[in-house]
Amino acid sequence: MGLAAFGGSPPGRVASPLLPFAVRFLCLSLFLLLALGLAACTPDTFLLAQPPALPTLAAAANPPPRPTVAIPPTRDLSTATPAVLPANAPASTPTATPLPSPTAGPYAGLTIADLAARSYGGGQLEIVQTLGTMAAFTRYLVRYPSDGLTIYGFMNVPRGDGPFPVVVALHGYVDPAGYDTLDYTTSHADSLASNGYLVLHPNYRGYPPSEDGPNPFRIGFAIDVLNLVALVQQQGGQPGALAAARPGDIHLWGHSMGGGIALRVITVNPSIRSAVLYGAMSGDEYQNFERILAWSEGETGREELATPADAMLAIAPIHHLARIQAAISIHHGSADGIVPPAWSADLCDRLRLLGKSVECYAYPDQPHNFSGDGDALFRRRTLAFFNLQQSGGAAGP
Repeated sequence: MGLAAFGGSPPGRVASPLLPFAVRFLCLSLFLLLALGLAACTPDTFLLAQPPALPTLAAAANPPPRPTVAIPPTRDLSTATPAVLPANAPASTPTATPLPSPTAGPYAGLTIADLAARSYGGGQLEIVQTLGTMAAFTRYLVRYPSDGLTIYGFMNVPRGDGPFPVVVALHGYVDPAGYDTLDYTTSHADSLASNGYLVLHPNYRGYPPSEDGPNPFRIGFAIDVLNLVALVQQQGGQPGALAAARPGDIHLWGHSMGGGIALRVITVNPSIRSAVLYGAMSGDEYQNFERILAWSEGETGREELATPADAMLAIAPIHHLARIQAAISIHHGSADGIVPPAWSADLCDRLRLLGKSVECYAYPDQPHNFSGDGDALFRRRTLAFFNLQQSGGAAGP
């Protein structure tokens, strides 16, 4: 195409008068074609990127659920239920781990060594009122001092002159807000009193009408029991509320949390003659508070679980079983969904390895609180065990 097509003319030629018109016509045509082409572009083929839609009010009113707080996994909370409590060796041989006493720092006064080194007792156990007179015993409401607190409980005193061997019965966890001094373990205390045992059943600190006080690792509960034991040893057989008590013949009975308290007490005080542990909590505080953290949905146990390993070695009874002098009778239901039966099996193994006097029983299909034939069998075994201690015998294998 020559330059004439774009309105130019080659040199030496005269421009045609029609050329400017033709050029204008051609330009106008091109402009019209371009305008028609742009008009043909619809929004469907020429869209800007759209912003994401904003949430509706309905969506804002129903936000997605927030993630739940993770509960730390337990170390070994197997609920395997062997027919009998096996005598297999535990993962490691238990050894006492003494630390300097008194312990310095935030755990002072909480270690087994510190608890064993301090003094207990002082003051008087007093009868507040008579709660009932039964055919075989009389029940009293009592109170006594423990570390500046007033602790209440009940005492069953058998008929007769005495003196009588003493059993301190320790209840398991009950919500303090709904606690009654005559709690679910009262029938066990009554069974023992009907068979010639003076039974003391403390409420512990924080359980009405007892006063509340410090209780890390539930050690405050153990201190309340240690003070009660000391009062029996100091005042048993003397004029007063404990006149019918035999001061050198003290035994423990503990269920669930109470069993864990009993284990700590016999680890601290070697003068206690025997203990029955019934569906007891562990002597390993990491195990206990992992389970407690789960039960409480993350509200209780975080501080205890944050304890450094070296401090926990000094605090947890499981590392100090060699100190125990008491004969022990262990009972656990194979269907216990609250406290793993494996914990009692492990304790039994450890005590046997240490050559301690221990007997161990599993109860097929029994839950955390025994019933029916299982409960009756447990009561018979408990009485036979305590009676055996009176005759100078030892627990079975």
